This record gives sequence, structure tokens and C-alpha cells, in this order.
Amino acid sequence: MKCHLSLLVVFNLFVSQCHGGCAEVDSMTEAVAGEGFLLGCISCKKREEVSARATVDWHFKPLGVEDFKPIFHYEHPSANIMDEDFSNRLEWHGTKNSDIQIGAIYIHNVTFNETGTFRCTIHRTLFLRQYNENVTVEKEVELTVVAVANRELTSVIAEIMMYVLIVVLQLWLIGVLIYCYKKISEEYEARETHKALKAQAVLAKDNCDGVQLE
Repeated sequence: MKCHLSLLVVFNLFVSQCHGGCAEVDSMTEAVAGEGFLLGCISCKKREEVSARATVDWHFKPLGVEDFKPIFHYEHPSANIMDEDFSNRLEWHGTKNSDIQIGAIYIHNVTFNETGTFRCTIHRTLFLRQYNENVTVEKEVELTVVAVANRELTSVIAEIMMYVLIVVLQLWLIGVLIYCYKKISEEYEARETHKALKAQAVLAKDNCDGVQLE
């Protein structure tokens, strides 16, 4: 039973990875000039079973400027770039239907002029049984554009921990499989031994009956 429970735990771990729900993760904040960059914006619904419809607006405020300006609007399936400075450089990388939870956009060929604050605004309408509820979520990304990428210490530590966790899980899985194999082998040997003893007992009984008949 313990062996079966262990295998079930392993299976559930892999299933949970394949069928994970929405998770709100902060956007990266450092881009490299001349390369592409993904501006993350995730707003998860509190109740997945409730249907909804949402639109997304992105605004940008350059460093040293007080006011935001609109740069991008998405309402499935249409995407509109609203600022000529970003013309042909913004691409929708969010949810591919009207029930938007991921409002990410991708910037092609980042320039130093993109250093500043990006604001993502998700306007969501929840279709409840009794009424519709309107919710607005805002998220900001303080973007820094550099000439050469710098790996942050936290990202290095996170990557190391990820590989350590993978190795530990693999070793644990191997240990579980070895344990189960030994248990199955022991049970098989015990059954075979029991069968052999039973056969010997039957044979001995037959021999005793034959002696008595003689």
C-alpha cells in the first residue's frame, strides 16, 4: 500500500505541472538595447468557473516625464498600436481569447528611449448569475534599458534551486521505484516459498496415505 501511495504522489506532482492554473508573476524589468523584450502583465480571476470578457490598455511614461501616453490597445481579436514611436514594434503575447488573464506585449528592437514606466490596465467584465461585475486591474513595470545584459543574483539563485529541485525529485523517484521493486520481489518470493511448502505438505500427506494402504 505504501508503495502505491508513493507512486500516486509522484504521478500527482507531474499532473499538477501539466495542468497548473493561472499564477501572477511579476514582469522582468531589464531590457537590452537592440533586442526584444516581453512586458509581462498577469491578472488571474479569483474564480476560474466564472466567464468573463476583458480588454487591455498599455501606457508609457518615459524617464523624467510626468504624464503617461497610450501606446497599445487590445480587444480580442484586434490589436492597435497607438503611438508612432512604437509603430510595428509591439506584438500581442497575451491570452488568445476574450477572457483575458495574460495581457503581455512584446517589444521588438528595444531602444534606450524605452527606459521608464509601462502601465498595463485590464478592464474585465465578470458575467455572474444575477448581474455583471466590472473590475479594473492596473500593473506597472519600471523598465531599465541597458547596453549589455546583467544577470541578477536572484535569477541565478532561482535557476540553481530549480536544477537542485529537479535532481532531488529524480533521485527520490528512483528511490521509490527501487523500494517498490524490492517489495514486489519479496512478495513474489514469499508466495513461491509458500507454494513450495504447500506442495511439499501435500506430497508428504500422499506418501503417508500410501504407506498406510500398504
